[in-house]
Amino acid sequence: MPVFVEMSDNINFTGFAQSGQPQPQSHSRASSSTTQDANDGVRHDNNLLPIANVGRIMKDALPPQAKISKHAKETIQECATEFVGFVTGEASERCRRERRKTINGDDICHAMRSLGLDHYAGAMQRYLLRYHESEELVAALNNSGGSSDGKDRCEG
Repeated sequence: MPVFVEMSDNINFTGFAQSGQPQPQSHSRASSSTTQDANDGVRHDNNLLPIANVGRIMKDALPPQAKISKHAKETIQECATEFVGFVTGEASERCRRERRKTINGDDICHAMRSLGLDHYAGAMQRYLLRYHESEELVAALNNSGGSSDGKDRCEG
């Protein structure tokens, strides 16, 4: 199922200017979800990707006997969150320029290319193509009891 992001405002992520150029960090944590706390000086909000999901993805990429430290999971969690936010921010800017409110998969692919992430954009484009083909197949199977002229198929 595709994921669409409704945009409310222009997004600017910590550590990157609107042009996509890295900026100096004012604290050790790259995510914008950090605020000050009286206890340890830093409070971590829940604006990060779920740690269980990050850990599962990491585990799937490793041999079965490999172990992953909590610190490694947290580090990847912060990096992955920043990556998703950075790419989404670029896609958001494209939608803002085109006066659209919904980010789609093509916007994400375009953002990846414009950020120099061509390898990831190609992989995402292939995924989207397979996804659209499977959706069309499901629609065709669901409509097989109806008309068979193909006019009710969504052309992508």
